[in-house]
Amino acid sequence: MVYDLIIAGSGPAGLTAAIYAKRAGLSFVVLEKESMSGGQVLNTYEVDNYPGLPGIGGFELGMKMREHADRLGVSFINIEVRHLDIEEEGRIKAIYTDGEVYRARSVIFAMGAKHRLLGIPGEKELTGMGVSYCATCDGAFYKDKTVAVIGGGDTAAGDAAFLSAMCKKVYLIHRRDRLRASKSYEKKLDKPNIEIVFDTVTDEILEKDGKVGGLRLRNVKTDEVCEIEVNGVFVAVGNVPATDFVRDILDLDENGYFMAGESTKTNVPGVFAAGDCRKKTLRQIVTAAADGAVAAHGVEEYLS
Repeated sequence: MVYDLIIAGSGPAGLTAAIYAKRAGLSFVVLEKESMSGGQVLNTYEVDNYPGLPGIGGFELGMKMREHADRLGVSFINIEVRHLDIEEEGRIKAIYTDGEVYRARSVIFAMGAKHRLLGIPGEKELTGMGVSYCATCDGAFYKDKTVAVIGGGDTAAGDAAFLSAMCKKVYLIHRRDRLRASKSYEKKLDKPNIEIVFDTVTDEILEKDGKVGGLRLRNVKTDEVCEIEVNGVFVAVGNVPATDFVRDILDLDENGYFMAGESTKTNVPGVFAAGDCRKKTLRQIVTAAADGAVAAHGVEEYLS
């Protein structure tokens, strides 16, 4: 079977594209490697900037988007995309997965991005043993304990605020002299059990009895080194796009993001990129959803 469209990924961009594609009467399928749709939004404790739904939980918002697609009868297959091939002089796009090949006249890549690693000693060894990349997933394990959040953007600030409600002490460690998080987080971080440590990087995650026991920190201005005791570490230093499998076919920037403009069109006709995997100035739920709508419209125009 050759579909009109294959959508790879079912975060806000992929789900929005699916809703628009279904309403347009296209034949398509959504391929999603994770067990649940929603993408990174599922790991967000509270969403304050999605229009019309202030304060909604990220998990709830992700589920509402999936429910919308389900009500329209969108088909989902739980499988990971491994490779893209262009067949019949560009008319057919072949998506290779584990043991299956799906073919369509067009493709929307909306795989989002994966967590960026610190790349320091102790991180890999202690992942799952005190090192986490999802505060809303694992925060409950650290009730009345001391934790550190590494990062300075909205995700890091949100994680620190969320953890402060259950943890005895929360360190927010950032390499610069000011946070990159939006101003709306300032009041949320103004709590007696949150300590912001500026101008500081983490050189090593320390082990104690097989679990995280502390951090070795270094001030980037003075080179002063110190150690602090923590029970858990939450890494929130951004994401990297999951695009390596198309590097030899589609144009990517130096960081691996699709070189697709506001039209979401890539360098290959009929192939579109939407959401956090696309090079853009602002990566938010609302911009991912907008990308999905634009990409689906672009597919309609391409097929016609």
